[in-house]
Amino acid sequence: MYLKHFIAQNYRNLQQFEVDFDPNVNIFIGQNAQGKTNLLEAIYFLALTRSHRTSNDKELIAFGKDYANVSGHIYKSQIDLSLRVLITTKGKKVWVNRVEQAKLSKYVGQLNAILFSPEDLDLIKGAPNLRRRFMDQEFGQISAEYLYFAGKYKQVLQQKNNYLKQLAKGEAHDTMFLEVLSDQLAGVAAEVIVRRFQFLNYLDQYARDAYAHISTSAEKLEVIYRPSVKEISVKDSVEEVYHKVLNNFQNNQKLEILKGTTLSGPHRDDIDFELDGKNAHLYGSQGQQRTIALSIKLAEIQLVHQLTDEYPLLLLDDVMSELDHNRQSALLNYIHGKTQTFITTTDLEGISWEIIKKPKIYRIKSGQIYLEEGKLHGK
Repeated sequence: MYLKHFIAQNYRNLQQFEVDFDPNVNIFIGQNAQGKTNLLEAIYFLALTRSHRTSNDKELIAFGKDYANVSGHIYKSQIDLSLRVLITTKGKKVWVNRVEQAKLSKYVGQLNAILFSPEDLDLIKGAPNLRRRFMDQEFGQISAEYLYFAGKYKQVLQQKNNYLKQLAKGEAHDTMFLEVLSDQLAGVAAEVIVRRFQFLNYLDQYARDAYAHISTSAEKLEVIYRPSVKEISVKDSVEEVYHKVLNNFQNNQKLEILKGTTLSGPHRDDIDFELDGKNAHLYGSQGQQRTIALSIKLAEIQLVHQLTDEYPLLLLDDVMSELDHNRQSALLNYIHGKTQTFITTTDLEGISWEIIKKPKIYRIKSGQIYLEEGKLHGK
């Protein structure tokens, strides 16, 4: 899988932006605030229809404009596909081969992309909501079922929380309706939780291998899913998880009414990253945390390939300067010949040229893109 041709219009500072990419390695150099990160974000948005930097799509539209557009031609499974996402102040629309898709779930997964930025270190040391977002974004792009159930869960959760707030304020009194909402939420929660266990089991295996490949130590990495309903086990079926979640809702109903919110479920779950049984969030050094974050990204690449039989695009946003020579070499060796790779950097010093062969190098300035030979690709 690779992105052959890409267009961005009115996307942040990418006003009229068009470029052909190399199927192997593309390097973008330029000073800060010139558009390098915006370009990788736009490619990521073309794949997932969401940004990794903001949840408000309106922020992606250039100042003074009423829409933004990203489109591209990809080569996948020996087939050419055209993709397009239109962002307006009223929402977004998506097309595959010029046919508008009624649901985003019919679009997401056509193009897979893994993004690695310095902020990904927060996946290990940051708050639990970052790890939940990671699961929803990464699992959603490889499983239409997961994307559907995760979206449905958020919808029913909002309904239940709204009603809990009404009960807490005395604006509603019918607890039978609350029980109906809890039953619906438990059913969708079970679908999400079981799939998270499945995907994280794969991710754990690949991350262990990647960590062993990158790290010079003999430490063992484990990726562990921690449901907020403690009774849930990795061996439980969807039906068993449903009953355990529902039982938890029922036991905590009075407290949930008092608090005005749902106290357990996928929206309160977490992931632990452990080295030899110790929580890396609490006890890991910055070097260990950085190696874990890199291992997770490499594991994602393998997970996408395992489930789709295609390697995803790899977007490396200013991470080369964050990696020492050994980690950088391990990363480049791991992906060599597998992924179409996009690298942003402020300069070319420190890059392991002995591994990268004949990359296509561009310079980005003020939202315009130029081949280093001088050929203009922007407009």
